Amino acid sequence: MAVSGVGSPGGSAASTSRQTIAQNFDTFLQLLTTQLRNQNPLDPLDTNQFTQQLVQFTGVEQQLKTNEFLEAMMTSTQTANNSQAVSYVGKIVTASGTKAELVDGKATWHFAVDSKADIVATVKDAKGNVVYTKTGTVNKGESVFTWDGIGNDGKEKPDGSYTVSIEARDTATGKLVGVATEMTGEVTGIDFTGSEPVLIVGGARINMSAILSVRAKTAADDKPAETPA
Repeated sequence: MAVSGVGSPGGSAASTSRQTIAQNFDTFLQLLTTQLRNQNPLDPLDTNQFTQQLVQFTGVEQQLKTNEFLEAMMTSTQTANNSQAVSYVGKIVTASGTKAELVDGKATWHFAVDSKADIVATVKDAKGNVVYTKTGTVNKGESVFTWDGIGNDGKEKPDGSYTVSIEARDTATGKLVGVATEMTGEVTGIDFTGSEPVLIVGGARINMSAILSVRAKTAADDKPAETPA
């Protein structure tokens, strides 16, 4: 299993800003030196004006150092986030959300209900169009809903991002039951190309900020969860 190297993305905004300030800083020095060298002895540079320019000189220098400090902080934070993300590989994570990726004819959502319930699961594509619905019955606790990518029209849907909404009603009373939609799976890789590390869980991509829990993999994780009857 290949995992790309840990490191900060090149060409940060802070680095570009620092280079621009450095260029202005050098230009300022050249102008000030030229002004002092070529001032009229009979009409020297006004003391107040000279003091103001020195203050500007100090301000530019401080701004340059501040940007260098901020850039170092950003690099340190990015490295820490990447290192933390790598530690998730091989672990079981649970993430909040209703979004999943359809890959090779399979998309999976994990959810939990407060009591035995009759459910209606509705799958929508990235544009919000309903592409599939399924009814079934699940027991109290965690269950899994797996879609094979075949829509209500009998046609195979393209791989991509899909969302699910699940309505659950108690089988005894018919009253609505609370549904917690989550996704649980093993982290098999990390994508560092974006501004935030993205965990690869099966065919799904999960931002680190969406992770609710992480734990070591056990033998029980290889057993399939209950599916709607």
